[in-house]
Amino acid sequence: MILVTGGSGYLATHLIATLLRDRQDVRTTVRSTARSAELRAAVRRGGADDAGLEIVTADLMSDDGWSAAVAGCSEIHHVASPIPVAQPEDPDELIVPAREGTLRVLRAASSAGVRRVVLTSSFAAVGYTPKPGAEFTEDDWTDPDTPGLAPYPRSKAIAERAAWELMKDSDTELVVVNPTGIFGPTLTAELRSSTQLIMMMLDGTMSVVPRARFGVVDVRDVADLHRRAMAAPDAAGKRYLAVADGPTLSFLKIAEILRSRLGADVPTEEAPGPELPQPIIHNDRARNELGWRPRDVETTIVETAESLRDLGLLVSPAT
Repeated sequence: MILVTGGSGYLATHLIATLLRDRQDVRTTVRSTARSAELRAAVRRGGADDAGLEIVTADLMSDDGWSAAVAGCSEIHHVASPIPVAQPEDPDELIVPAREGTLRVLRAASSAGVRRVVLTSSFAAVGYTPKPGAEFTEDDWTDPDTPGLAPYPRSKAIAERAAWELMKDSDTELVVVNPTGIFGPTLTAELRSSTQLIMMMLDGTMSVVPRARFGVVDVRDVADLHRRAMAAPDAAGKRYLAVADGPTLSFLKIAEILRSRLGADVPTEEAPGPELPQPIIHNDRARNELGWRPRDVETTIVETAESLRDLGLLVSPAT
C-alpha cells in the first residue's frame, strides 16, 4: 500500500492517477470525506480506475488519523502543504502548518516502519537567497533569515530543513523533490496558484502580469519524478530539482505562448520595476540518476489552458 497525503490537491491527483495506472494500491488523506467524490472524479480524468483508491481523513495540524493513515504502508508520498495565492501578513500561517504537518507525517512514517518517504518541497527552499550568477543546484539552500524573504519560501526552507534533521537517525529513508513553478493540466475545478494565474490571464481579470523570473515544470512530470524517486535505491537521502529544460520564464513569456499558440487575448505588459536576474536551475541530477525527461514548457502552458476549457471553466482558451 502506498500513501499519498493531501489527495485532492493539484499534484496529488496526478500522482494518485499515475500510481493507480501502474496498478498500485493507493491510500490518500483528505481533511474531509465530503471531497471524496470530487477526488475520485479527478483521478478518473487522469485515466485511472479509482477502484484501488482508499480515502481516509487526516489533517496536517492534528495527530488524529495519521497512525491509521500510515498503517500497512511501505511508501509515502508527502505532497500536502499550503500554497497561497497571496502572502499572509502573519508568516506563521504558512510556516507552522508546513513544518509541523511535515514532521507529523514523518514521525508517523518512522514509527510505522515505512521504507521511504518522498517529500514535495520546493525550489523556494533552494534558490530564494540571492547568489552571484543566480545558478542553482540541489546543493543550494534558501536561508530563512534572508532579508525581505516572503513567508512562503521561508516556510518551505524551514519545513525541509526540519524534515532532514528529524530523519537523519531514522530507519525510514527520505527523498525530497524540489519543483519550480508547477503548471500543466488540472484534474480538478478547484484551481491552485499557477492555474489561477493562467485563468486570470485568459479571462481578462489580469491586465498586467507580475514581474517575475522562474522555472517551470509540468505537474505530470513532478508526479513522474516522485514515482522515480521512490523506486531508485540510490535516491535515498537526496534532493532532486524538478524543472523543465531550457531557460527560465516570465509571466510575460507565458502570455506570449498563449497568444501565439492559442490566439488568446492576454496581457502584453509587465508590471514596472527593475530588471530581475534570470535564474539558471539545473535538473542534471534527476535526468542523469533517475532517467527523468520533462516536457517542453510550451506544451505545458498550452495544455494548462486547454484543461481549463475542458473542465468548462473557460468557453475557449482563445477568448
